[in-house]
Amino acid sequence: MQSILILADTVLGLYMWCIIIAAVMSWLSYGGVINTSNRFVYLVSDFLFKITEPALRPIRRIIPFIGGIDLSPIVLILIIFFLRNLIREYGGAVI
Repeated sequence: MQSILILADTVLGLYMWCIIIAAVMSWLSYGGVINTSNRFVYLVSDFLFKITEPALRPIRRIIPFIGGIDLSPIVLILIIFFLRNLIREYGGAVI
């Protein structure tokens, strides 16, 4: 059972980093710092969009954009922090 909890904690941690990288890439592409017509940049941003958008879409329906700022990644990261802490409490001091 401990192995499953450790795996879940690791997957949630990796997913959190994917959300952060996707948000930063969207800011950089909006600002013109990175070029999305570059094939590699496009593939990375498209992959990150496809894996993060299903989790962010329901949050965006509840929390609208505030002043042009999307707060859904912050809310999702807070949910992930809560789930990781819950896993660590349930799993004991091993994780």
